[in-house]
Amino acid sequence: MNAYDFDKTIYDGDSTANFFRYCVKRSLKIRLLTPYYVLGFIPYKMGIINKTRAKRHFYNFVRAVPDINAWVRDFWDKNEVKIKSFYRKNQRPDDIVLSASPRFMLREICARLGIKFLICSEVDEKTGEYYGINCHGEEKVRRLFDEYPDALIEEFYSDSFNDDPMAQKARKAFCVRGDDVYPWGEYFKK
Repeated sequence: MNAYDFDKTIYDGDSTANFFRYCVKRSLKIRLLTPYYVLGFIPYKMGIINKTRAKRHFYNFVRAVPDINAWVRDFWDKNEVKIKSFYRKNQRPDDIVLSASPRFMLREICARLGIKFLICSEVDEKTGEYYGINCHGEEKVRRLFDEYPDALIEEFYSDSFNDDPMAQKARKAFCVRGDDVYPWGEYFKK
């Protein structure tokens, strides 16, 4: 099995940020409340709250979305073209995506791509409430082996050194920059 981070790895961009911008354009209420939604990141940057709590505050914007599933489908209709060509060439039927992005955002695109295995942040699509911890760093490793105790990761791909715990569990790991793929250790030593 090969494992992939999603944002900036398989997808060219940050799907959550892109979806938020999509929602801002479609909803006056979200546009007016944007300062409120992003305020939670100030105490996070200051080290006062953790990333999960900051994101919980941010995801409140979904409360203003009248039909989240329809908006997510429409978003992917417009943004599926941002799936990177390197992934489409390497894709295997047993691929797994491990992402900090919420399930309500990724299940649609993973279904379209034929990705059956998805581990990500669990966020209520109607309230923005987090269930558990943000799926990031060590949490990806913990969640992977909780769900698939015998998982053998042949190759792991990510754009971020924050995923080093996951990279260390793979036989081979790679850093992705655009459509370019570099050996993990070599790229981050630069």
